[in-house]
Amino acid sequence: MASTYGHVNLLSSFGFTARWRHQAMRGLTLYSAGCVVDLMSGMGELWRSLGRELPNSAHVIGVDISPAMAQRARRKQRFSTEVVVADVLAWNPQPGLADVVVSSFGLKTFDREQQRQVARKVAQLLKPGCSYSFVEISMPSFRPLRAAFMFYLKRVIPLVGQALLGDPECYRMLGAYTEAFWQCYAFRRLLEKCWP
Repeated sequence: MASTYGHVNLLSSFGFTARWRHQAMRGLTLYSAGCVVDLMSGMGELWRSLGRELPNSAHVIGVDISPAMAQRARRKQRFSTEVVVADVLAWNPQPGLADVVVSSFGLKTFDREQQRQVARKVAQLLKPGCSYSFVEISMPSFRPLRAAFMFYLKRVIPLVGQALLGDPECYRMLGAYTEAFWQCYAFRRLLEKCWP
């Protein structure tokens, strides 16, 4: 998927994924951040959004399990970048490494127990009083909208993937992952439990 992921993502969301990434970075204290960790970083799609406020002296560490995605990460930024090819759940960084932890569109691939581990990882990574932001698609609460949304995820996006990649199978999982993930509220509660 690495060769077409960015194009399919942008086309199938009508450009909204870029907008959502920018919105997810608002409210973070980036101007004074020394280290940002991007979990499930993919091709570094969040880094453009980070670059709006992150100082030149900052260092961004992307962590992704896919060597192909990591290889395509946009490393030419005005801040320094590093990509760690690793399973986020098995990655063992030093505690208190990050001023900010971010992630975009990677959570839905994890089951609840794995999400609990990700929440603990965020708590381990962050320095005291620092912040995080995740952006993820989830199921609409309004039932008629949910039906249309799932039709789009399960039927239309695989066709876009087939047109660009020649193989719709990789993109068929998006609907299954989103259905299993359901909504972001459960993960938010897991994060809240890490900061009693």
